[in-house]
Amino acid sequence: MEDVDENTHSKERQTEDRVARIQADWRRERPDLDVSPQGVIGRLHSLAGRLTDELCLVYGRYGLGEGEFDVLCALRRAGAPYERAPGELAAHTMVTTGAMTKRIDRLERAGLVTRRRASDDQRGRIVALTPPGRDLIDRAFTDHMRNERRLLDVMTPTEAAILEQLLGVWLARLDGNHTPTDS
Repeated sequence: MEDVDENTHSKERQTEDRVARIQADWRRERPDLDVSPQGVIGRLHSLAGRLTDELCLVYGRYGLGEGEFDVLCALRRAGAPYERAPGELAAHTMVTTGAMTKRIDRLERAGLVTRRRASDDQRGRIVALTPPGRDLIDRAFTDHMRNERRLLDVMTPTEAAILEQLLGVWLARLDGNHTPTDS
């Protein structure tokens, strides 16, 4: 068990040291600049790539890419009858309507969704989960949540809660919803 703990701490030090080394290099080369933001942004950038890789492993087990997983989740979250207009799906997954069309095409070919005309607007379309699509996303989402739990279990519950709160505050402020109260 000590070997595992030592390896974990060694990896933590390597990541820490890499970001710290980059910052030290820039401090040496550009002492006129404040490079402290790199400590946060550099680590988040590194984490984002690692998390995406870890999450995509689960999606791949179900023959899905990240985009297809997002579409199926948006349909499943809609509740019965598990359908939305393509524009709604684009808004719920934060992609363009063009990108959404490609995702829907792939999912339709796989038999996971269907498209039909909207009954209240013959020009509009509705995308719906098929029974196999619902079954697949239920299984995939269960594994996805297990995977996310595994990824967060390297932190204490308190650390995870603090991180969640701080990230929420930061995101809200970047979105212009709040301003800092501290100077």
